[in-house]
Amino acid sequence: MKTGIQILSVCFFALVLTTPPVLAASAPKAQVEETVEAVIALLRDKSLEREVRRDKIRKLIYDRFDFRLMSQRTLSTNWKKASAEQKDRFIQLFSQLLEWSYISRIEAYTNEKVEYLSEKIKKNRAQVDTVILSGGTDIPVNYRLINKDDQWFVYDVIIEEISLISNYRSSYRTIVKKDGIDGLLAQMEQKIAELKASADKVETAS
Repeated sequence: MKTGIQILSVCFFALVLTTPPVLAASAPKAQVEETVEAVIALLRDKSLEREVRRDKIRKLIYDRFDFRLMSQRTLSTNWKKASAEQKDRFIQLFSQLLEWSYISRIEAYTNEKVEYLSEKIKKNRAQVDTVILSGGTDIPVNYRLINKDDQWFVYDVIIEEISLISNYRSSYRTIVKKDGIDGLLAQMEQKIAELKASADKVETAS
């Protein structure tokens, strides 16, 4: 049976494992559908070695997500308090944290189906609503995107009405209040190191 976090990982990386489609600016729902179907095909390709698949994730994730906007929204009011150096470091660490949090779980995909429901566009923002069908369970997944230079970039994913960014914002606010921004950065570095070590153990055991 799939767990909630495994489903989340499928949804999250569904938007990074393909190149941006030509019609992305005018059709965010079409972009989501094209991308999700592309990643499903990739995950079904058993000829790909694990590291090759991971390399594709690492290369393409930075072209699909707006990590600067995600970072701003995650730090919220603390973003303005951070120095330029702290902001750059946070963006770097936040992108790495998301990568290593989901890079192994995405490989746990086992033929979930996706239905594409609707899109809402307001100026340069859009929301695309989908549902994941997994073992008789319907899991709503909403993508929030921003348009920049005729391309749509993801800046949040909402799973069962829970925002990925809001979750991080809540926990990070508490850390910053206690340990400051440098304390948060140090904890993020430690977490990334732990995730990398865990991934290495899984790979060695497989």
